[in-house]
Amino acid sequence: MFKIGEFSKLTQVSIRMLRYYDENNLLKPAKTDPFTGYRLYSVEQIPRLQKIIFLRDIGYTVAEIAIALKNWSGDFMADQLKKKQIEVRRELEEQQQKLRRIETALDSIKNKGTEIRYNFTIKQIPSYPVISLRRVIPDYFCEELLWQELTALINEQSSILPLTEQCFAVYHDNEYKEADVDVEVCVVIAREADVVEPLRFRMTESVEMMASTMVYGPYENISTAYCALAYWLTEHAGYKMKGINRQICHRGPWNEENPAHYLTEIQIELENN
Repeated sequence: MFKIGEFSKLTQVSIRMLRYYDENNLLKPAKTDPFTGYRLYSVEQIPRLQKIIFLRDIGYTVAEIAIALKNWSGDFMADQLKKKQIEVRRELEEQQQKLRRIETALDSIKNKGTEIRYNFTIKQIPSYPVISLRRVIPDYFCEELLWQELTALINEQSSILPLTEQCFAVYHDNEYKEADVDVEVCVVIAREADVVEPLRFRMTESVEMMASTMVYGPYENISTAYCALAYWLTEHAGYKMKGINRQICHRGPWNEENPAHYLTEIQIELENN
């Protein structure tokens, strides 16, 4: 048996935290001396303490740690850790997005007066036969997961669908939303095909006037492109926005490692003012 100070030194966990785990019923002392009241710990408790530290470090709350310790073996914990893995990856991506925005701002400050110019063209977009998957997703960062789901469902349902290399996302909301985003991801196919829900075959709507521009670099640049459209519309008073917008990723995470080399096409439907 080890006194709490000795156990603290051996496990590299502070006495304060050991007392905290005791108070929250995560790690009770193996024994308490009835005469001195000293907390005594055993070497057999080290694996449990290591699990507590691991779960704490990946963001588990006290309540979540207690549940995890009771269900450490079996599928429950494996499923929980997979969910946490997805959550951490999302958080990491959000932090990387923030870092890239900071780097972009620093470049802008260093190169004051140098401004990215977006050239907008107006073109007709025909109707396309597509296989699509439409869901309300938590936020725009989750779109990649939607593409992964679409790909998996297509592979499950048929390996001989007449797919093309064209694909795009349709944003059905009439505004920018911070949560609960209505997104449809579409893969253009050569002809009509039978699919099972949640996949859907449909013909997309043709668009007479679509403002289009190419965005180079990380996805953070997309917001700048939309702001540029606001200036463009001010200068071209004969047009106004209409309907929904689309986004085509020509180069992205699946075929380009460096976000600086991403290539995204933004399409916004217009009508005469």
